[in-house]
Amino acid sequence: MKALYEVAAPAKLNLFLHITGRRADGYHLLQSVFMLIDWHDTLHFELRSDGQLSREDLGPALPADDLTLRAARALQQASGTRLGAHIGVLKRVPAQAGMGGGSSDAASCLLALNRLWGLNLSVRQLSAIGLKLGADVPFFLYGRNAWVEGIGESMQPVDVPPARFLVVKPPQGLETAKIFGSPSLKRDSDSAILLGFAAQPFYFGRNDLQDVAQALSTDVADALKWLSAHGKNGRMTGSGSAVFALWDRDDQPVVPQGWRARICSNMGVHPLAGWASGDN
Repeated sequence: MKALYEVAAPAKLNLFLHITGRRADGYHLLQSVFMLIDWHDTLHFELRSDGQLSREDLGPALPADDLTLRAARALQQASGTRLGAHIGVLKRVPAQAGMGGGSSDAASCLLALNRLWGLNLSVRQLSAIGLKLGADVPFFLYGRNAWVEGIGESMQPVDVPPARFLVVKPPQGLETAKIFGSPSLKRDSDSAILLGFAAQPFYFGRNDLQDVAQALSTDVADALKWLSAHGKNGRMTGSGSAVFALWDRDDQPVVPQGWRARICSNMGVHPLAGWASGDN
């Protein structure tokens, strides 16, 4: 195998996100449902026999050492392979949106290079590498909608009914570290149970990061107000700044200048599911 083209890296929405505590090392404990959606980046991989890693930006420019290259380098080091790759990245998922775009790119990179380099590592082995890159990476390797706990490493599959959502990303992004570092962040939510979520999957709980995010960015508040003006009860995903709401209309509304919006569907299963050995 010399190349893999049109490799998808889908985004996610957090249908709810509760912070239930904080570990001694500073990591936050959470409960959430992560749902895969069909807003995605596209990656291309070409084998290099010289062991070098290179990247070509096919859309917006990325940082010099982005998560895609870091994931490739981490997989090289963990596996000991002497092979390299040239990676093309067409970035569509907004950055600093709480949609997991960078983490998804990293996961798809691990899965694709695992196949291209003939490593035959399992999802569990790839997840151990991915967790060091970002807390959301194991979810995208897991390959399906999931009930997530701990620091993001504990997952079990969850069924989410088919639905469409309007996802709105205002211009200003948010840095995750600023939100989790805020002294006003609620860190003592009661533990939820899966049955409670299953009874009302699109209206369950809240996003504990949302109040802090709105205090840091008026864009988040403006986007939620915009959804409310259209008769929709919006919620922020992840650490923002993207917000979303159930959408039962065929037309995509015109959003304010500088905003991005897309009608997205629940995917359920990652398009690369099964690209690693072993059970997910």
